[in-house]
Amino acid sequence: PLVESGGGLVQAGDSLRLSCAASIPTFTDLNMAWFRQAPGKEREFVAAIDWSGTNDYYEHSVKGRFFISRDNNNYMVYLQMNSLKPEDTATYYCTGDLNWGRIVPGATEYWGQGTQVTVSS
Repeated sequence: PLVESGGGLVQAGDSLRLSCAASIPTFTDLNMAWFRQAPGKEREFVAAIDWSGTNDYYEHSVKGRFFISRDNNNYMVYLQMNSLKPEDTATYYCTGDLNWGRIVPGATEYWGQGTQVTVSS
């Protein structure tokens, strides 16, 4: 139901835009988020946006560099990543849930398969 795309290999300082295509009938009711998981590390929260697109929330290390957005007409969620750093290297996952309280803990209903982002120094 969630398919991520847009990952790739970039250099430090570059930008990437990740996309998440949803085929979930209740998408416009879902709060959406991006998580990431680096090799040998636990999956961590990156950014979230509420169902209306009005409110967003970011993990401290990406705030001011990453921007989450959504297009409810086309059932899409995006993550614009600027000023990328090697420590941003990870597999990035799109996720969603009706309950905002489940978003940051990652206790969400829907998950994509992930897209790999590699940032070289």
